[in-house]
Amino acid sequence: MKNILFTLALFICFSSFGQTADYPEDPNQYLAEVYSGKGYDKAKAFDHFGAISDYTKAIGFYPNYAKAYINRGVSKAALQDYNGAISDYTKYIELDPNYAKVYINRGISKHLSRNYNGAVSDYTKYIELDPNYAEAYNNRGDSKNSLRAYNEAIVDLNKAIELDPNYAKAYHNRSISKEGLGDLIGACADAKKAINLGINNSIKWVASNCN
Repeated sequence: MKNILFTLALFICFSSFGQTADYPEDPNQYLAEVYSGKGYDKAKAFDHFGAISDYTKAIGFYPNYAKAYINRGVSKAALQDYNGAISDYTKYIELDPNYAKVYINRGISKHLSRNYNGAVSDYTKYIELDPNYAEAYNNRGDSKNSLRAYNEAIVDLNKAIELDPNYAKAYHNRSISKEGLGDLIGACADAKKAINLGINNSIKWVASNCN
């Protein structure tokens, strides 16, 4: 049974330019806001190459403009440039280490580049900042499954389900943990629950392995 990588979600940090009359006094910061806004619009239209170009221009005008780094990281991740995304998220963290969602972003890119230990570390940091977000526990459990740390994964996935009892992806990922531990009955129960909640990835596996 395969892990569901689409359990991972990206966050875009919105630019406030155009939504407020309080424009920055620094003309370079103003131009960074302008290009960051253009980049965000391009990213929404799935023009990630164009978005990256605009975010890079924003950073050129104002190198400490944190939003441009996280948004450029999102676009790089969308283009599967995970190392580039990690670099941008890391720069954002240098500028604003307490924005929790950037750790989810960086964890996603680390997971997708098969740095599972690094992903676990980032999801753990997110949980320290926001301990009630089910997706972080699910993602950390998913990465622990990839490390074959199935007992630890189950702890995280139990917590994800506790926070969101209808969290289909967490049931699916927990079925992977239980299968890894040889608990076929438990794996089948979780896989069937995931299917009932709308996850169809396990249908063939259930048909072959479960009564």
